[in-house]
Amino acid sequence: MILFRKFRVLILMVFLIACTMHIMIDLLPKLERRAAGSNTGNSACSCSHRPSEEPQSWGKQRARPGAESGWPNKHTLRILQDFSNEPSSNLTSHSLEKITGAGERTEAFKKMEHYAQNGETKKHFIQDMNVVKNLPVKGFTRLSTLFEHPLYKTALPPLTDEDTLFNVNTDIRFNPKAAENQEWHNEGNEEEYAPTGESSADSYPNWLRFHIGINRYELYSRHNPVMDALLKDLVSQRITSVAMKSGGTQLKLIMTFQNYGQALFKPMKQTREQETPPDFFYFSDFERHNAEIAAFHLDRILDFRRVPPVAGRLVNMTKEIRDVTRDKKLWRTFFVSPANNICFYGECSYYCSTEHALCGKPDQIEGSLAAFLPDLALAKRKTWRNPWRRSYHKRKKAEWEVDPDYCEEVKQTPPYDSGTRLLDIMDMTIFDFLMGNMDRHHYETFEKFGNETFIIHLDNGRGFGKHSHDEVSILVPLSQCCRVKKSTHLKLQLLAKEEYKLSALMAESLLKDRLTPVLIQPHLDAMDRRLRLVLKVLADCIEKEGYSNVVEDDLDGERVHTATSRR
Repeated sequence: MILFRKFRVLILMVFLIACTMHIMIDLLPKLERRAAGSNTGNSACSCSHRPSEEPQSWGKQRARPGAESGWPNKHTLRILQDFSNEPSSNLTSHSLEKITGAGERTEAFKKMEHYAQNGETKKHFIQDMNVVKNLPVKGFTRLSTLFEHPLYKTALPPLTDEDTLFNVNTDIRFNPKAAENQEWHNEGNEEEYAPTGESSADSYPNWLRFHIGINRYELYSRHNPVMDALLKDLVSQRITSVAMKSGGTQLKLIMTFQNYGQALFKPMKQTREQETPPDFFYFSDFERHNAEIAAFHLDRILDFRRVPPVAGRLVNMTKEIRDVTRDKKLWRTFFVSPANNICFYGECSYYCSTEHALCGKPDQIEGSLAAFLPDLALAKRKTWRNPWRRSYHKRKKAEWEVDPDYCEEVKQTPPYDSGTRLLDIMDMTIFDFLMGNMDRHHYETFEKFGNETFIIHLDNGRGFGKHSHDEVSILVPLSQCCRVKKSTHLKLQLLAKEEYKLSALMAESLLKDRLTPVLIQPHLDAMDRRLRLVLKVLADCIEKEGYSNVVEDDLDGERVHTATSRR
């Protein structure tokens, strides 16, 4: 009996020692970070060190990759927008961001709505000389002139509660404590979120203001200052956590910022000058970071406003990915190349191997950062199969490729038999053709708005692959259906004029991005050429079927048409 009691005491002591060790291991990185922070200040994006100047902790981590004591401080990630290339893109992710504690931002948003209901209170590339010729002369900007045109000043219908994605009382000040996490104040600049004299809505972080502004007709309004502020956040906010994005064919990273915003990072895989090899199938093409950036700007110039904000950023792979990730599968793929550059390859279906590693110079890498859409728990989205989806097979053809009357069948199928969905597909077709994007297999809409809403233009990384070739098969939906919105048709005609030349507008818009030049001149010229082809297809349709049978009047009266004619 005495031996049994001694055994129980021994077991209890071992248990207490183990618990004490776990607590110490968990607290040690936090204490180290605070000590480092007090000595060096905010070193969120120091990009001066080389691989040979690695911190000592990295050596320990490489020696013991499974040891928890070598990992950065724990940051919880949320289940947010799934940018997967797979048909299940509307499902939540199964990667680390789900495991490590989903729902901080969701919880904050829910509590804020609860309060409302209760009434509570440098790198830069050398400029391509061909791009310079598209720059506006001093005192004149093509973009500002374009956005002053009557076509870009049409008003939306009055918005009701059913037309806005979120119904939030903007008098309630955004309170970081709603996320139940005091580190919000500890990690960033406290003054950024401290109580000030501005209105409560202005105190929200920019990613939240972007989410609140989404409505039935657009992701963001034409002249919303939040967009420029959010684009700035994407390139300047300190990255606090990184995890691999599950799903999809190529490597993508989910990055979390100090203000709890999140973005999808697509790293650079090709130089600006490289074209897609002619023997590559569209479904095995690289995803290009500069295509994501350019797609956002093109979407804005076309006045669709259906692409989430995207900005280019130069990322320090050592300090902003490797040292802050808690994704062990990602962390283990880092290595130093024979050229003494930091490289990693992650895990994915294609191009995730040592042979296709992503290497910095020496540890700097370009990439695109696309702002996340609202959490699926707050704003569900529905995934739709594109009627003109390609076969994604080396030999088989899709039905629309062999049946010239395929559109007639689509027109009789919901939701394309009523509303604006078919016309939105035509908008997306034109958008993809201008970019040369053949990889549009699915699209998404916000569930709250039913079928009477816009299509979200996600995942544009396979655009701008070939400037020397125009893939006319992308235009098949337009040539088969011969339908287009009047507003789209008039804007395309406007962008074909010399004073509103699409390539010049794109060159000017892309100058604002940190990674300028985003596109080389041949890609800009290709857009002008493709725009003429789109207008030729529409002209042929109008000649064959008549203007009123092709062009759907979505404008209020003839005021805009008259103003355009005078110009």
